[in-house]
Amino acid sequence: MPSRLLLKNGFVLTLDPALGDLPRADVLVEDGKIAQIGPDLPVTDAETLDAAGTVVVPGFVDTHRHMWETVLRGVLPACTLDGYLAQVIGAIGPAYRSEDVYTGNLLGALEALNAGITTIVDWSHCNNTPEHADAGITALRAAGIRAMYAHGTPAGGEWWAYSELGHPADARRIREQYFSSEDDLLTFALAVRGPGVSRPEVCVHDWRLARELEARISVHVGMRITGVHGQAIAELDRAGLLGPDTTYVHANTSTDDELAMIKRTGGSASVAPYVEMLMGHGHPPITRMLEQGVTPSLSIDVATSVPGDMFTQMRTALAQGRISSFGDDVDVAFAPALTHADVLGFATRAGAQACGLADRIGTLAPGKDADIVLIRADDINTMPLVDPVATVVTSADTANVDTVIVRGEIRKRAGKLVGVDLARLRADAERSRDHVLRASGMTPSWLPQN
Repeated sequence: MPSRLLLKNGFVLTLDPALGDLPRADVLVEDGKIAQIGPDLPVTDAETLDAAGTVVVPGFVDTHRHMWETVLRGVLPACTLDGYLAQVIGAIGPAYRSEDVYTGNLLGALEALNAGITTIVDWSHCNNTPEHADAGITALRAAGIRAMYAHGTPAGGEWWAYSELGHPADARRIREQYFSSEDDLLTFALAVRGPGVSRPEVCVHDWRLARELEARISVHVGMRITGVHGQAIAELDRAGLLGPDTTYVHANTSTDDELAMIKRTGGSASVAPYVEMLMGHGHPPITRMLEQGVTPSLSIDVATSVPGDMFTQMRTALAQGRISSFGDDVDVAFAPALTHADVLGFATRAGAQACGLADRIGTLAPGKDADIVLIRADDINTMPLVDPVATVVTSADTANVDTVIVRGEIRKRAGKLVGVDLARLRADAERSRDHVLRASGMTPSWLPQN
């Protein structure tokens, strides 16, 4: 008999325009896929999960996070981008062992699942040895999350200061060894550096490598870094490298013409509004993107400075996007267009599209993979339910995430992660933290120096 799970009597936000919102509905899952959605489904031979009192949504998609950094959570809570690059990429990253990458990735993936993020792009740029890359991928698989593993370079300044070094050739081994299946929870991408941090010929090399390997591409663009000039998207366009396989991360200083290039070439975008304002990447370009026909996805970016949940990003995006429409003329009414429903779409549908997975996830519909999150609408901070989208975007937080399902597998149930040894994970995280901080000379005063 096939594996069947019935979610009963939830308020279902499908994010599918054809299905809409269903105030009291069931979701039937069979063999990891959504089989039916509707009220009072006549199903008797399935495990039943009571979804009454919850809002049922597609799993959130985080389109850009450096997972290895999770063991250094909060080490730079009020830094600048220049400071981050010098300390994390220049000093901390080279101190990482492969086991530290494993622990960071495992902790970060489980944190994401706990917060209702079922898909994550691991922008992995601490591949100091092939074993570091192996460890990161192994941890993602152990966590049971859906992930796009974006293989990047080693840490260290020589890879990031107008580098002449092409993307590591080990990407070919990684592609062949771990990503031969097209129906896996883990998919493959290249995390490339792009103009401003690598030379033009390196950009051409890296893009050609990605396309040779049939890998999606993720690249940072348009960040305000002291002394770095140029317009990355325009440079890539002149080189003939733009395409629908590429996600452009940040784009804070990118011009409107460059954002239009993303639309023209079918690319996607990822905005991390909290960290962009915190570190000084520039103003998050959410409304400018929308004006150019580009729907942004959302990302967390770095645990070193930013909380690891999508609720923070949705609320930050909503507030920043609306205030960007503010004018100084008191006689002109404030008339922002961005809504809470828009940012929920950024966190789900747009994220799926940016990962090339819109046919599998991002909405709830029959035939799609069952990546589903149940958020309690009857807790002290979410009751009473009035607008279910507002409940998710403006009221809820990680504590309200009741159930998380990834391709039919329950990863969080009744508010608790399933099958996770938190005591062991905590010990491993603290051990990695201690090693990395000591090896990089950043041990805080309260932590023993040896």
